[in-house]
Amino acid sequence: MPRVRTFLPIVAIALLGCAHPPFDPDAEAHKLLQRDAEWSEVASAGKDVEKTISYWSDDAVVIPQGQPSIEGKAAIREFVTASFHTPGFSIRWKSEKPQFSADGKLAYMRGTSTTTVPGPNGSTMTLQGRAITIWRLDADGQWRCVVDMWNDPPAAAPAG
Repeated sequence: MPRVRTFLPIVAIALLGCAHPPFDPDAEAHKLLQRDAEWSEVASAGKDVEKTISYWSDDAVVIPQGQPSIEGKAAIREFVTASFHTPGFSIRWKSEKPQFSADGKLAYMRGTSTTTVPGPNGSTMTLQGRAITIWRLDADGQWRCVVDMWNDPPAAAPAG
């Protein structure tokens, strides 16, 4: 019996030590918004393709407005490389209001973006956009975007 009494507290401590801390949506929202802001900074610099695509999961799907879906890291790498090589291209976004699944493993956010691209007459034009991103907390503890979709905001109402 003495062995059992000694052994049980050790097992209990070991099991409690392995338990995951409870999900804290406020802390995770802060982490996710910070990660997304870092991603926007890296993308807006327009220089580091590998760093930029590291924020997407390997199985991510990008759904740009008016274009075919882009699936997987290799295709996303090609898309980002082409974008960065487009004269005058730049992008910046800001996401907000993360919403989490009950287990804290998935989240979605809405956001707004500003993209500069070549216009039809050769000068650059700036486009405003809106987006939805879906994020997954991967096994390494890092949030990665699994679905990235954007489109134009509604047209402004006519004055008067």
